[in-house]
Amino acid sequence: MSDINRYHRQMLFQGIGQEGQAHLLSKHVLIVGCGALGSSSAEMLTRAGVGNITIIDRDYVEWTNLQRQHLFTEDDVHQQTPKAIAAASKLKKINSEIDICPVVIDATAENLAFYVQEADIVIDATDNFDTRFLINDLAHKYRKPWVFGACVGSSGMTFTIIPGQTPCLDCLLKVTPMFGATCDAVGVIGPAVQMVVTHQTTEALKLLLEAKHKINSKLIIFDLWNNHYQTIDVSRAKRTNCTSCGQAPTYPHLSYHSRTKTEVLCGRDTVQIRGKQYPLEMLESKLAHYGEVQANPFLVSVDIDEKRLVFFQDGRTFVHGTNSIEDAKKLYYQIVG
Repeated sequence: MSDINRYHRQMLFQGIGQEGQAHLLSKHVLIVGCGALGSSSAEMLTRAGVGNITIIDRDYVEWTNLQRQHLFTEDDVHQQTPKAIAAASKLKKINSEIDICPVVIDATAENLAFYVQEADIVIDATDNFDTRFLINDLAHKYRKPWVFGACVGSSGMTFTIIPGQTPCLDCLLKVTPMFGATCDAVGVIGPAVQMVVTHQTTEALKLLLEAKHKINSKLIIFDLWNNHYQTIDVSRAKRTNCTSCGQAPTYPHLSYHSRTKTEVLCGRDTVQIRGKQYPLEMLESKLAHYGEVQANPFLVSVDIDEKRLVFFQDGRTFVHGTNSIEDAKKLYYQIVG
């Protein structure tokens, strides 16, 4: 039996067919973020047979992720496995004939540019607008379509952004209120996540198959718990003087001044420090003086006085248990010197 039979039901669909399926196998999708939206989007596109999927995420799997973040298990929590690595491991077992590239980094203007240029489309699966603005500027700079998505509580929104045609994220924010709360503050239910993912991945397939006449040009907003669903025509939001997508773009979110080295993570009692890159073996030895150390090939961590420090291979550190940058830095430099 030929491997192509795994896509038999999908190929029967008129919008795809045998030719469309072959087309999907030649395409490359970049997913930025591998939490609730990212892990589910990655699984759906893997099963659909998109030939190359790159997943970028800066975090590792925690207990609170398991309620809604597909692909992750309790074992991933115990091992503190980076989300991108855990997702890739499961995805390769689902579909061995496609290429899955997991990347454990914090998305910055410098490192994200390479991956955006390599991809055919970008799916936004992030949890903060700083990264979304980076995606927005890079997608317009390199003329790559991307699919915005956000989810909190029982609500969600999605919008397909095509450089040169639609309003960009910056244009959209000028006319449309976005969620002010985060899932860490007000929670989130799994069905709302899946609704956003359904819209995002469907739009991704349309873009990959160049079904231009089928692409949804409207902003979708819904609240499943309160039975609200609406589509909004935002075409007039596009501005000719927009600094990201206008006639003379300057891509302000890629500039040096928009970059941060230390930040409080959105909605979390955690500070991220971008510091010097140290060998994990050396850090493991240093941290052993403070308590029991957990380590894997991607990170090393230790609990100190109700705080957890997690050192990543790329030089980043999470200090859990505080939202004070000053306190986080003090503890960080106490250890690394």
